Amino acid sequence: MPTRATPTERQRRLGAELRKMRVAAGRTTEYAAGLLGLDRTKVSNMESGIRSTSPERVRMLASNYDCSDQRYVDALAELANSRSRGWWEQFRGSLPQGLLDVAELEWHARRLRSEQAVHLPGPLQVGAYARAIFDAALPPLPRSEVELRVVFRLRRQQILERDNPVNYVAYVHESALRMQFGGRAVTREQLQHLCEVSELVNVEVRVLPVEAGAFPGAGHAVLYAEGDVPPLDTVQLDSAHGPEFTHADAQLAKYREHMDWMHARTLGVRESRDFIHHIVRQL
Repeated sequence: MPTRATPTERQRRLGAELRKMRVAAGRTTEYAAGLLGLDRTKVSNMESGIRSTSPERVRMLASNYDCSDQRYVDALAELANSRSRGWWEQFRGSLPQGLLDVAELEWHARRLRSEQAVHLPGPLQVGAYARAIFDAALPPLPRSEVELRVVFRLRRQQILERDNPVNYVAYVHESALRMQFGGRAVTREQLQHLCEVSELVNVEVRVLPVEAGAFPGAGHAVLYAEGDVPPLDTVQLDSAHGPEFTHADAQLAKYREHMDWMHARTLGVRESRDFIHHIVRQL
C-alpha cells in the first residue's frame, strides 16, 4: 500500500482506531506486522495514517485482536474502503488542510450538531456574511484567498441539499444572531436565510436566549459529528490557528453531554424561528 505525506483527518482516524484496537488487545506492532507480512515500521505508518490499508487487512486485524463489535469493524472497513475523491480535493494546495478536513468530516457524518456563540454555523452562512468574517482575519488574507474561502464555505452547503442530506442541528446563542458581520443589511440577509434553511426537514436551528444565563463550555464553536457507530464520533473545535479534532472517549462523552444540555435548554424550532424574525425586524 502506498504512503502519503499529509494524511487527512479521516485517514489519521482510521490509523488511530487500529492502534487503539491493538493496544486494547494487548498486542504489539511486531505481532500485527507478523499477521500482515509487513515490517513493524509499515504497521506504525499505518497506525499514523501515513500508510493506507485495505478493508481485508482491517478485518484480519480485528479478528486477531478479538474485537467482537461487528458494526464497529464494518465501519472501520468502510473507512479503509474510501477511495473516491471528495469535492473538497479540488481545493487541495490552495486552502489549509484543516478546512478540507472539516468538509470531509461533514460529508461523511450521519448527523451534525453545532454550537455557536459568535458566528453562525459555516454551512448555514450566505456569501456576504462569510466574506465579512474572512475579511476580519489577522494577519489579513489576500483578496484572492478570501474569495476562495467564501466559495469553499458555500460549497459545504451541499450536505444539506444532496440526495441523502445530513441531519443538521444548530444551537445558536442569541449573541451570534446579533453580531453584525458586514453591517445591518448583510446581517438581515443572513438571518432571513437562517430562517429559510431552518424550514428544511433535515435542519433544526435552536436559539439559546441571553436570558438563559450561563452555559457550558468556553463559548468557542463546537461541531459534534456522529459517525457510522458512536465510537467513531468526532468533535471539531475552532481555534485561532485552525480547526482541532478530538475523539478520545472522555472528550466525546463530555461534548455529547454538552450538546444534550443545549438541546434541553434552547428554544424549540418554531420558537427559535420567531425569535430570529423578531431580531430581523429590529435591524
